[in-house]
Amino acid sequence: MEDIKRKLELQIRELDYELKVTLPKEIQRAREYGDLRENAEYKAAKERQSYLQARLGQLHRRLAALSMVNLDRIPRDKVGLGSLVTVAVEEGGEETVFEIVVPEDADPTIGRISPSSPIGKCLLGHEEGDTVEVRVPAGVRTYEIRKLVTMHDQVKEQ
Repeated sequence: MEDIKRKLELQIRELDYELKVTLPKEIQRAREYGDLRENAEYKAAKERQSYLQARLGQLHRRLAALSMVNLDRIPRDKVGLGSLVTVAVEEGGEETVFEIVVPEDADPTIGRISPSSPIGKCLLGHEEGDTVEVRVPAGVRTYEIRKLVTMHDQVKEQ
């Protein structure tokens, strides 16, 4: 989770620099072209400024939310943030491993899913041996949780 916080802080610094240093120069340069009503460069710079302000607000809120994650509240025997979950599709028995990660780290192509994804939502709070049903575009898929390694188990192993 510290990696994610560092990435967010770096993004904030880069966008903040653009907003406070680079963009004012572009706006000033665009103003020198004259009539602001028909000045495409000026309009583009002002739109970029609005975007940067909104994105910075979003990143600050996300960083604050991550800072408030209480690791003691993550379950020790059930699927939660940081868990590695081995599931088998009931129809074919094919096993898949999912890691429950924060949304910024999610990449379903390599099995890293967020708790807010359809599969993540269904797995949260369940234990090894439980069966869960996940609604997918093709219908309902049933998974059996074959193995569960929580965040706390991983810390013990290291």
